[in-house]
Amino acid sequence: METIYGNLQGLKSSQLKQLARLYHQRLPGDRLTTPEFAQRLAAISSDINQPVCVYINRRGQAIRVGVGTPRQTQIPPLELPRYGAERLSGIRCIATQLKPEPPNEAALTSMALQRLDALVTLNITSAGFEKRGGGVTGYVKEAYLSHLVPSTNLESVVLTPDSLLPTPQTAWSISPPLSLDSLTKQDFLDLVEGLEAEFGREFIGQQVDTDRDRVLLVGVVTDNAAAREFQDRLAELGRLVETAGGEVLQVVQQKRPHIHPQTVVGAGKVQEIALTAQTLGANLIVFDRDLSPAQVRNLETQIGIRVVDRTEVILDIFAQRAQSRAGKLQVELAQLEYMLPRLTGRGQAMSRLGGGIGTRGPGETKLETERRAISRRISRLQQEVNQLQAHRSRLRQQRQHQEVPSIALVGYTNAGKSTLLNALTNAEVYTADQLFATLDPTTRRLAIADTETGTPQEIVLTDTVGFIHELPASLMDAFRATLEEVTEADALLHVVDLSHPAWQSQIRAVMGILSEMPVTPGPILLALNKIDRADSDTLALAQSEFPQAVFISAENRLGLETLRQRLLQLAKYAVTTV
Repeated sequence: METIYGNLQGLKSSQLKQLARLYHQRLPGDRLTTPEFAQRLAAISSDINQPVCVYINRRGQAIRVGVGTPRQTQIPPLELPRYGAERLSGIRCIATQLKPEPPNEAALTSMALQRLDALVTLNITSAGFEKRGGGVTGYVKEAYLSHLVPSTNLESVVLTPDSLLPTPQTAWSISPPLSLDSLTKQDFLDLVEGLEAEFGREFIGQQVDTDRDRVLLVGVVTDNAAAREFQDRLAELGRLVETAGGEVLQVVQQKRPHIHPQTVVGAGKVQEIALTAQTLGANLIVFDRDLSPAQVRNLETQIGIRVVDRTEVILDIFAQRAQSRAGKLQVELAQLEYMLPRLTGRGQAMSRLGGGIGTRGPGETKLETERRAISRRISRLQQEVNQLQAHRSRLRQQRQHQEVPSIALVGYTNAGKSTLLNALTNAEVYTADQLFATLDPTTRRLAIADTETGTPQEIVLTDTVGFIHELPASLMDAFRATLEEVTEADALLHVVDLSHPAWQSQIRAVMGILSEMPVTPGPILLALNKIDRADSDTLALAQSEFPQAVFISAENRLGLETLRQRLLQLAKYAVTTV
């Protein structure tokens, strides 16, 4: 028996059979519906006293029958045909409605999410034809025809059911009330071909570089979060996406008392995200927090396009930036550790080996094989990272034997650490106004003339990977060989971007990460960078809060001589206190 979707509670077997017979109906390809089919649908809907929806393809075949509204019976996005933005789905919905009113916004939104060819709404009444033996059947009192329209035509043709006035925010058109006879005489193919031609012209005019992801950002703020920090976090996520090579189209926000355990945001917001993504032509959704595998799966099922979280964006940036063998090794380890718990599958897709009830099966499946292969690969990479740690440790011991003090440059990503290293040591480290522009650590010697004795003193400066708010745990573990340059250094130079609006928050984030390291780092000197871009109020605030800090501009080489002397003092202090 064919599947009937929606709310079937309380329906008789005879009523279910009537609904199932709708699958055997065939409509003309050039007509929205026929009077006979519409009346039959109205009779069934009146009999069960519930709305009924039938989804029909362009061959006139019923492919889905459901009891409920278009919103309650809609086809999941992953089951819809995958056409381009210039095409409709090739499916129309004929829906009955018990109340005499135009289709509501929920039904129209459902039409837009599925990119239906058309939505036909039949308003029915029970005061219809009498059956033999008594009783009445419903019949169609009036009908509404709704369909999507290209956004370029919105201002002139779109009518909303509430105001019946043009509104450029709504991507659909609704007809005035139609008689059933007038509806069934409309040329369906002519309507669809005209709409797709318009969509095609709009699509050609809006084509962009297909190598870049078109991204919709989603931010969720809970009651206990500060509004300013939330906005800074979203702005940073936008920078991360742009650094990864994506184009941010729009930001969707929601304030909730707590995170929804299944979809992070509420059901209504999920529908809004899906509709916004479809309207803008987005092909990727990025959330501002870590998502569980189940949340990703639920969101992708309901939205129909790829969903990733903040950690995955950071991992993608690291994969692009890794140049050395050590960097690539650590990035691969972080990616595999992130991927392993996200391999899903059970039931028919996965069997289990073993003995006893519930453990027998035909053998190992692809999922089990992949999981085992990834686990083996992680073990090998862990061994190589351990070897890398030992190698870096030997290099540090050689420097310690030569009694050369070491200072590690730390700070938030894009604070200017690599630019400062280049300015101090004439190194040629890659620099750019991007997040995580430098991934691999670079060590250089710096000779500083002691103002008291006049003799040059050598120190070693090491540029390290930048930090960020809530640095993913998988990266912390994978990059432990690199981060050991921080914990094993004699002292730290904490570089801060003073021109950034959230510079104080960034200082707290870096200090928080340093406090979580297994070995307590040495003494820290604060260097407030980019003073040439900071305003006078920020400079005054920084001087009052951090009077011992050094104020510099690495790009314009301001304050570097003062910094050199302070570095020499820091190195002497670090060595004498060991």
